Amino acid sequence: MEIFPEGLEPMERVRASPQEAYAANRDNWDGRAQVHAASAAYDLDGLVADPERVSSVVQRDLQILGPHLPDAEDRRGADGIPRLDGLDLCHLQCHIGTDTLGLARRGARCTGVDLSPRSLAIARDLAARAGHEIRYVEANVLAAADAVGEDFDLVHTSIGTICWLQDLGEWGRQIAALLRPGGTFFFRDSHPMSNVMLDTDPGVMTPAYGYFPLAEGEVFTHADGVTYTDGDTAVITQPRNYEWSHSVSEILMALVDAGLQVVAVGEHQDLPWPQHPSMTAEGEGWVLPEPWRSQVPVALSVVARKP
Repeated sequence: MEIFPEGLEPMERVRASPQEAYAANRDNWDGRAQVHAASAAYDLDGLVADPERVSSVVQRDLQILGPHLPDAEDRRGADGIPRLDGLDLCHLQCHIGTDTLGLARRGARCTGVDLSPRSLAIARDLAARAGHEIRYVEANVLAAADAVGEDFDLVHTSIGTICWLQDLGEWGRQIAALLRPGGTFFFRDSHPMSNVMLDTDPGVMTPAYGYFPLAEGEVFTHADGVTYTDGDTAVITQPRNYEWSHSVSEILMALVDAGLQVVAVGEHQDLPWPQHPSMTAEGEGWVLPEPWRSQVPVALSVVARKP
């Protein structure tokens, strides 16, 4: 049972088919793409104008992934960010391609995958304006391998991804199918423990959502019509979206059951956005205040390898 502080509007737990949920999410992200492309938070014109710019998300991802890359010692960039030269990379749930561009700027030959056609149209235009050849494929991640039709040295997915997927078992199988033997998978997202917490009252952090996966056929839904870049200043035309909860064990076992070898798991104190109202900016990320910072991990990372 979810426990919500008085006055808080929770996400509603409902029954819906994955097909219905994915269709609504695709339309929702088409709307978000329009807002994000015009938002100062993404700053597409600035990204094009500065060929050295790489998002803070990509920088943090590569800091974590760097020691596990092939020839890791030789990939240390002069700026401290690992290089990806010579590696074929598939970026799952790439949205409007800003992070895909960053990965390409670190030397990878990139393919991006997303279910939102409007997001991919913006991503293609961004890549062309920035002078990079990046292939983009429209597909649900759970059918990515057949849609893409290639295999890769690296598969990469990061920040705000698996909550939009119902079946992590199939997610793991798709990742394994996209990887070449010896290839590496990288994942980073908000931590399942942090996802269940709310801090609506000063000094109080409250468990509000169940930690464990939902029952078969259940999904969380909400329709607030806003997005994380612009608050209530820009309204999404199709506001309804659907999300699923996933535990740490479910994430790890999806990869293990798909035949991948987990080589590193990290739990982190920083996220690239303020998931909780009490979080404050620190460097390029956001952190909880103490004592919560020492009590609740806010991000989870996983590196896995295909034998």
